[in-house]
Amino acid sequence: MVQHLKSSSSKSILLNVLRHNLGFSSPNHASRHLRQNLPHGPLSTRVSPNPVTRLCNTMVDTLSSIGSHEDANSQVMDFPGGKVSFTPQIHFISESNEERVPCYRVLDDNGQQLTNSRFVPVSEEVAVKMYSDMVTLQIMDNIFYEAQRQGRLSFYATAFGGEAINIASAAALSPQYFIFPQYREPGVLLWRGFTLQEFANQCFGNKSDYGKGRQMPVHYGSNKLNYFTLPNAVDAAYSLKMVGKDACAVTFFGDGGSSEGDFHAALNFTAVMEAPVLFICRNNGWAISTPTSDQFRSDGVVVKGRAYGIRSIRVDGNDALAMYSAVHEAREMAVREHRPILIEALTYRVGHHSTSDDSTRYRSADEIEWWNKARNPLSRFRTWVESNGWWNDESESDLRSRIKKEMLEAIRVAEKTEKPILNHMFSDVYDVPPLNLREQELLVRQAIKSHPQDYPSDVPL
Repeated sequence: MVQHLKSSSSKSILLNVLRHNLGFSSPNHASRHLRQNLPHGPLSTRVSPNPVTRLCNTMVDTLSSIGSHEDANSQVMDFPGGKVSFTPQIHFISESNEERVPCYRVLDDNGQQLTNSRFVPVSEEVAVKMYSDMVTLQIMDNIFYEAQRQGRLSFYATAFGGEAINIASAAALSPQYFIFPQYREPGVLLWRGFTLQEFANQCFGNKSDYGKGRQMPVHYGSNKLNYFTLPNAVDAAYSLKMVGKDACAVTFFGDGGSSEGDFHAALNFTAVMEAPVLFICRNNGWAISTPTSDQFRSDGVVVKGRAYGIRSIRVDGNDALAMYSAVHEAREMAVREHRPILIEALTYRVGHHSTSDDSTRYRSADEIEWWNKARNPLSRFRTWVESNGWWNDESESDLRSRIKKEMLEAIRVAEKTEKPILNHMFSDVYDVPPLNLREQELLVRQAIKSHPQDYPSDVPL
């Protein structure tokens, strides 16, 4: 029985037995005596006719092995980044967890609140605006998409299926927070006050477009609303920290973006420098035509945060209440603790990647329709808002009718508004244009003069 004792508590018991039976003054005295008088050779070669001696030999052998075993496991290496313990076992970290990271949600697929669900309370005013903006975004996407199909726009990309991620995230963020979007976050601008006319001006590239017609449709920007189409979230967050502002930067990207090297560099930099950034990944299952199964073998994107030492959460991106709560809590942690947070929002891109794409060539129409009906973010949130007595069919009808009229009027005005003048193609970068830019402008004007029939007549020279 003695040889099966494996803990330090068992060792103490044995030393106390020796102390009392052999007359030692203390357990330490007993241990020191046994180690100093340890017989040479293996246990089988030091058998004694004295039963007490045999017991002592057995205990010494056992205690010696226990001590060496515990020493191996208790030793640590003070390595940069923290202490590292040792193990005598060969153990490889598994390539994946036995169970996938759970997905936080508040509402089920039918819009019913889950029992014991925890979420940040939303007032009637905020909830109604959230739902109204989700509907507005959907109508705006539908009309702009049809305008492109009619040849009135050169390009368009919808946010169908991602309305909750857009609007709920924006609702949970303070207006002074910098937003660095991809091209599926127009709902953030909508929430902050960007008008339908401003959206139309950008898509049609007229002289009222803040980008002066130099950017393709759907790539919006607004200095006034802190919404920038440049991938500088990490830099901005670090600068906010350096000047001591209680704010954070927020960047949106798709699952395809997480397969780029910049994503990994950004996570590592912000973790090390403790910059307040919210990384919101819109994992909609497809990077254009590439499914996530062809992009990575990890459990989605959420686990990549832990690899870089970043606190992370997976959220149901079609649940507006869950998105609002997760982003609200994340922004509080980011600002208060000066740390980056990664949010993986699981959703589905119901529309095509863009008007240049036909998604039915790589996924079935039935699959798209199932997601659009069974897990529609608008219908789920509407059910919850209605259950609180804040919305009804009349409100729905009035909203949709009004937004449609406003959209059609915005397009009518944007189409008739004059285009930006030609020299805007070369301005706003340098205070004094360099020689190569002046030469390019001269060549463009010569080409127009030589081939006037090929140049758009509505663009002033």
